[in-house]
Amino acid sequence: MFRLKDTGLLASKAGLATLPEGKLLINTVNAHSYNTAQRDPLFAEALLRGGALIPDGAGVVMAMRWLYGRRIERVAGADLFDYEMARLNERGGTCFFLGSSERTLALIRERAARDYPRIRVATYSPPYKPVFTPEDDRAMVEAVNAARPDLLWVGMTAPKQEKWAYAHFAELDVRGHAGTIGAVFDFYAGTVRRAPRWWQEHSLEWLYRLLREPRRMWRRYLAGNVLFLWNVAREARSRRS
Repeated sequence: MFRLKDTGLLASKAGLATLPEGKLLINTVNAHSYNTAQRDPLFAEALLRGGALIPDGAGVVMAMRWLYGRRIERVAGADLFDYEMARLNERGGTCFFLGSSERTLALIRERAARDYPRIRVATYSPPYKPVFTPEDDRAMVEAVNAARPDLLWVGMTAPKQEKWAYAHFAELDVRGHAGTIGAVFDFYAGTVRRAPRWWQEHSLEWLYRLLREPRRMWRRYLAGNVLFLWNVAREARSRRS
């Protein structure tokens, strides 16, 4: 069973500055990934055995307080992105975006050139398929290693991105941090609008996405939130026993 008490979650946005230097894999966990990890052992392993895990979800924040009395702050994937990109821009270096479509990656390169002029951006769009072949995996690893990036972003949706990064991290020639940030690719490219600040501050970003994309998001946020409460209750029972 995937349990929050085993995760060693980062406690706050300020904690990003305490992450160790050098090669480090950073994943995020929210209600959806918590649910998925209950039935996907490899995904659970990727989350638990990565370098760092951040709480990208109001539900996870509330569950940690209810289950273990631990007060933590939501640290969104976008917060991680902003922090790491600003830090790399200060000293200059190379950032690699692995995932998404060529159109989205082109928009990312265009915006990053304006926002982070001291960062050289390299990208690779893997084939859109449920399972990669060994040839696909090799092409992605080679593309990353050719750039030898100081910062790597992997955006292929959960749990695919976390499992891929975990399985291949030892092969990747990354000189700094690597983060699995999924939707942030679309947020930064502008192909999907992120919730305005008020929704974020009131832990309603999930509702904003549901209202904008009800057909695509209803199962994740309506059925998924009910399942999340059930799984948290299971963890509570497991803790008491």
